[in-house]
Amino acid sequence: MSLTSAATLATLDRTGPRRITDLAAVEGVTQPAMTTLVRVMEESGLVERRGHASDKRVTLVCLTEAGASYVRTRRQAGVHAFERLIGELTGDEVEALVAALPALKHLAELESQDREGPKQ
Repeated sequence: MSLTSAATLATLDRTGPRRITDLAAVEGVTQPAMTTLVRVMEESGLVERRGHASDKRVTLVCLTEAGASYVRTRRQAGVHAFERLIGELTGDEVEALVAALPALKHLAELESQDREGPKQ
């Protein structure tokens, strides 16, 4: 799976259903590229398209259970990798990481806000 595909699935998991145009903007690709990507992920059973509840002209891309499961599995794999690597650090290095956690959390929040773009 491409990084853009994985990032798109993670975005849908974090933010819920989105329009293809919104996903393209958030992921930094063209709308035609996102349309193709969504079609491939749809054929793989990771996403589905649904109508918008209040505007029938709008189609939203939604995670399927298989897509949500894929995102959870990838995240868990990342957690396990970090656990293993952190276990190889010295006590001083672990303390330095713990001290940096507030700044890292803030960076993640800023990045998330930047990727999500304007609220609808």
